[in-house]
Amino acid sequence: MELITGAVVKVFEGTIWAEGPVWIPQSQTVRWSDIPNNRILEYSPETGQTREYATAVEYTNGRTLDADGSVVQCSHGRRRVERDHDGVVSPIVEAFGGRRLNSPNDVVVAKDGTVWFTDPPYGILPGTVEGHEGELEYGACYVFRFDPSTRELTPVVTDLVYPNGLAFSPDGSLLYVADTAGPARGVPYRIWVYPVEQGKCGPGWTFVELEEDKPSDGFRVDVEGRVWTSAGASVRVYAPDGALLADVGIPEKVSNVCFGGPDGHDLYITATSSLYRLRTTTTAAA
Repeated sequence: MELITGAVVKVFEGTIWAEGPVWIPQSQTVRWSDIPNNRILEYSPETGQTREYATAVEYTNGRTLDADGSVVQCSHGRRRVERDHDGVVSPIVEAFGGRRLNSPNDVVVAKDGTVWFTDPPYGILPGTVEGHEGELEYGACYVFRFDPSTRELTPVVTDLVYPNGLAFSPDGSLLYVADTAGPARGVPYRIWVYPVEQGKCGPGWTFVELEEDKPSDGFRVDVEGRVWTSAGASVRVYAPDGALLADVGIPEKVSNVCFGGPDGHDLYITATSSLYRLRTTTTAAA
């Protein structure tokens, strides 16, 4: 099946490190972060214009939509997961066992309304330009599940070094998680997959292993269960069985992707200094 129907198009340039894209249906815009510049941007495909949505945002990173249309986002600076509802920002979760989180990185909302997020240390490392230097207060880097109805925060993946991007399979039975620690910390770049049942993850296995110059940071899963991932200076598409289906070169290092556009067939790509668009034949998993 043909997955891509057009060329890569640059629609904006001017960030230091672009991350965390999400399509906002209400405004028909793509919202994403320029993390070191501490701002959030929005691009309108209708007008072709980009505006600053917010500044001094405490280094937001990954984001997703909740069922009510509000944006759930990760804040490196506030060391929390938070909600943006029409510009009003409020905390969702910011501590585990009485200790601050590290620097939540990417987030998804499950079909049951629970919030799943990764918590690597990138926003608190020495010399960081993506947050504020700090300590690993709970002493590790986990993937968490937060239940808004009970306020319970539960580690669901504890065996990765630096968990980063994450996404569910279309039916929610699998959780994909990228580990971006890499060879510098003695592990390959990998996307892992974990079976999910009753809010818990079973033992995981390697979905794909990537080259040393092709780390997977953030990704999305389409309606057929294919994984569309950043991979160095490219976007790769993997079948549910891990077979490589496409490898699209991008002029700069890619951080993340999201599906959007009026019909949902546009893939928006955050890549270092720019936002790109790629026309596809598929849409995001519901």
